[in-house]
Amino acid sequence: MLRLGLSRSVVQLQHQFATKLALSTVPRTSLHTTIKSKASECGTGFQVARPSKLLSLNDLRDNKGARKTKKRLGRGHGSGHGKTSGKGQKGQNSRAGNGKPGPGFEGGQTPLTRVFPKRGFKNPFKRDLQPLNLDRIQHWINTGRLDASKPITLKQIYDSNLVRFKDGVTLLARGGEYLKTPVTLEVTEASKKAVEIVEGLGGKVVCVYHNKLALRALLKPEKFAVLPKSAMPATAKMKKRYMDYERRGFLAPGIKGSYKPVSFNFERVPQ
Repeated sequence: MLRLGLSRSVVQLQHQFATKLALSTVPRTSLHTTIKSKASECGTGFQVARPSKLLSLNDLRDNKGARKTKKRLGRGHGSGHGKTSGKGQKGQNSRAGNGKPGPGFEGGQTPLTRVFPKRGFKNPFKRDLQPLNLDRIQHWINTGRLDASKPITLKQIYDSNLVRFKDGVTLLARGGEYLKTPVTLEVTEASKKAVEIVEGLGGKVVCVYHNKLALRALLKPEKFAVLPKSAMPATAKMKKRYMDYERRGFLAPGIKGSYKPVSFNFERVPQ
């Protein structure tokens, strides 16, 4: 019985091998036409079996040439990159860290950037203030983009896209003849002519100081869990400016006690 089973399995293997050999010798086009003709003779539709194996992680490969073998240096003269590691004998290009001098290097002589002395300085307290004219304010009020019944601060100016600014706004008197509405303005700086025109209509102008953090907290309060306390003017010159009543500074004696700026946080404010 054991010999009979072995002989049957051998016969089956031989039959399968002969079938594969016959199919491999037949051209693909003729094999396809033969299968279609056999299927039409049987009267049944023929379906090609789809591959059942899906793509898996162990089948993923990089594209050919995507990963290059690292160049191994100093591994014996038989490798071609031993001893001097391909740098040759002595010289500037064989030194560590000095093969390619940086920009401005002039071979050892004093470079041009060191020949001449430095002049001037960069003021860290410089501010780039954008001009804001009175006629533009009146136009924004007429079109309903600004509410004249409330104090107009840098927040309202920024949200209404009245003027785009980075450090603050300076109020100028251009187009003052078109301003007809009394308004309360809180700006960074203001000219004397602009102050006269606004106050002549019954309005008010107050110049408020904002450093970068206070200005960011004013324009985008949603970024803060607790609004920080606004900083006072940093320099003596700037403090003198905001304590001057003619400039309508918020620290001036005539303004500090009678008006509290809306855009200045004297204490930390939790959101």
